[in-house]
Amino acid sequence: MPRPTKCRMICRFPRTLEFIPAKAEDGKPPVILTLDEYETIRLIDKEGLSQEQCSKRMQVARTTVQKIYDSARKKLANALVEGQPLKIEGGEYRLCNGINPFCGLEECYRLELDQAFHKSKGDNIMRIAVTYENGQIYQHYGHTQQFKIYDVADGKIQSCEVVGTNGHVHGALAEVLNALQTDILICGGIEGGAQSALASADIQLYGGVTGDADAAVEAFLTGTLTYVQDIQCGRHDGEHHGGNCGGHQHEEGHECRHGHCSD
Repeated sequence: MPRPTKCRMICRFPRTLEFIPAKAEDGKPPVILTLDEYETIRLIDKEGLSQEQCSKRMQVARTTVQKIYDSARKKLANALVEGQPLKIEGGEYRLCNGINPFCGLEECYRLELDQAFHKSKGDNIMRIAVTYENGQIYQHYGHTQQFKIYDVADGKIQSCEVVGTNGHVHGALAEVLNALQTDILICGGIEGGAQSALASADIQLYGGVTGDADAAVEAFLTGTLTYVQDIQCGRHDGEHHGGNCGGHQHEEGHECRHGHCSD
């Protein structure tokens, strides 16, 4: 029986999760670069680490790093030569918790993020975040500048506040939400890579929601929130359609059952 794959430690999620050629040909499938493959490219090619140093940073064997790195380089070559889109998502990885004896960085990105966004909560509190702008649910997750944070206990909102993202975008937003100890995210449109990042942080997603933020949270708590279960939002939706990637652009909603959602 083969041994289970050991998860590879990565420092952070990429700030950009998708790259599209300027003159992309329709129908070309994207090349999928996994998060652990991305990390080897970042550490070896950008940071200049050896494969041995990279293996210690990712806490796997050097031979494992070599295989991951070789796979990543081949994928990048295919994307460049064939003019294919490139997406970064998935893989066997775990996020660094800020405690890595082989990191060697004087200023830890993870700890800085936790210090900047940490928000304590009680043991019985469920924390809901909503992409937010002027009272409404902001419709493009990757570019949201604010989250409205709701603390809920016994099915009732106990407190809420608006938190700025301090310029963090795309993949980094999952780390912001994780530092905020978020349990649930309600938003409009959201890309597949960002969904993977949220899943890795154990944050439940309810996308494709439009309208008033407060009303959406109340609907969630009463089990009447309509959302899109398998929402897909490409980069062009948010940037060329006024940021409105949710709701009406999808064929059907999904009724939230509170017993499932409050898990």
